[in-house]
Amino acid sequence: MSDLDQLEARLEWPFNDAALLRQAVTHRSATGPNNERLEFLGDSILNFVIASEVFNRRPDLREGELSRMRAALVNKHALAAIARRFDLGPHIVLGSGEMKSGGRRRDSILADALEALIGAVYLDGGYEAGRALVLRLYQDDLSSLPDMEAHKDPKTRLQEYLQGRHLDLPHYAVEEVSGRAHAQTFRVVCTSEALQLIGEGLAGNRRQAEQAAANDLLAKLAPLSGNGQTPNNTDGASA
Repeated sequence: MSDLDQLEARLEWPFNDAALLRQAVTHRSATGPNNERLEFLGDSILNFVIASEVFNRRPDLREGELSRMRAALVNKHALAAIARRFDLGPHIVLGSGEMKSGGRRRDSILADALEALIGAVYLDGGYEAGRALVLRLYQDDLSSLPDMEAHKDPKTRLQEYLQGRHLDLPHYAVEEVSGRAHAQTFRVVCTSEALQLIGEGLAGNRRQAEQAAANDLLAKLAPLSGNGQTPNNTDGASA
């Protein structure tokens, strides 16, 4: 059985047009038709199907919470994780440069290829075929949708904690920028005078460094709060 035959079997969709499957797994760095247009289409289908499922499965959520949950399910890192579970990497066709640099392990390439596959199945079999593939890929994720608190980034959690206690919001300041222009590191300090706490974060851009600083402050706040619910979901900063 060829690589594409194996992939087709795991997709549980026998393609009428095998060229669509080949195109879906072909990165733009390779010769021939690539998957960029299919990725665009698959992204739209994926967002609609996941939005519909979250809307129906979680009637308790408001619009903003629905948006955050959908974003958490369809972002690049979530898609790449599903692609790895699906063992998609070995099937992706890359140019020599991307091949040498380990492109099959890169989140962006894995995520784009997965979305392209959704687009290809949609074109080959229609909306219901595309929807069925999304539901198979997301079966585990949709069966155990987490509490929305888990999807709030550290800056949001810290802000809501302070606002809920009518305290002043924290102040973020870039203390240092190091490294060359293409690989800079930002050191940001998050200060809460109301809590008399300071958090510090390092990251490759200011936004991520601010999130890391807020997360650090929340980690210091958690032992003081005596409450395992509100501020201490310190499982990492979101991008």
